Amino acid sequence: MAPPPPQIVRVIDLETTGNAPPQHGVLEIGWQDVALGKDGRWELEGTGGSVMVNPGRPIPPLTMAVHHIREEDVADAPWFQDVARPILDPWPRRVALAAHRASFEEQFCTPALTRGADWICTWKCALRLWPEAPGFSNQILRYYRRPDGMEHERGLPAHRAFPDAYVTAFHLRDMLNSASLAQLVEWSKVPGLLPRVRYGPDRGKEWWEIDDDSLAAFLSDRDEDIRFTAQTELARRRGGGPVGHDPAEGLLL
Repeated sequence: MAPPPPQIVRVIDLETTGNAPPQHGVLEIGWQDVALGKDGRWELEGTGGSVMVNPGRPIPPLTMAVHHIREEDVADAPWFQDVARPILDPWPRRVALAAHRASFEEQFCTPALTRGADWICTWKCALRLWPEAPGFSNQILRYYRRPDGMEHERGLPAHRAFPDAYVTAFHLRDMLNSASLAQLVEWSKVPGLLPRVRYGPDRGKEWWEIDDDSLAAFLSDRDEDIRFTAQTELARRRGGGPVGHDPAEGLLL
């Protein structure tokens, strides 16, 4: 008997008319697979691809300036509902979906289209695995880390669905080879754990460096990632749970 095909995590990237459905719609969907090899290592598999989508609504100039997709480019394209399911649900091989800042893709790629798949957010996982990075956007990580095997031109232009999925897939590959799939999914289900303070007089400091009064001010911040990080640091200071270790051992990991 032929061996079963390898498990895959499919990286997804969307270009859209805006940030929030149903007011906004999808213009392009791109994908790239990362597969588990016989040696237990994850690697990119296949050529990936992208499909243009008719959003059924006008494209604001502001978003055209980002991805350069015009209304005439998608006027004859299929609807998202007609193409999304087979791309998002390559069952039975797919064990999860992934995206950089996956909460954005999840708004459009609903459980009905994904068969309720788990998602990996490579942004949230990068915060945990590479806290020393100067920034955590897809492109900053690309040039900071210089992943082995990436073809520079294949990852261009930025802000188009396939090139962005291709770049994200290299981040995901390296994450899966550093932590388990289950761990990446778990990290992705909670808010982002920020390695440094984002704003204010302590901007740029690591969280263990700020005093208790400054930390307390972040506990009710409107941003859920900041609140979560401040609560995690408070628990560390109180010796609570797995975060109660010495900052020198790797703060907030």
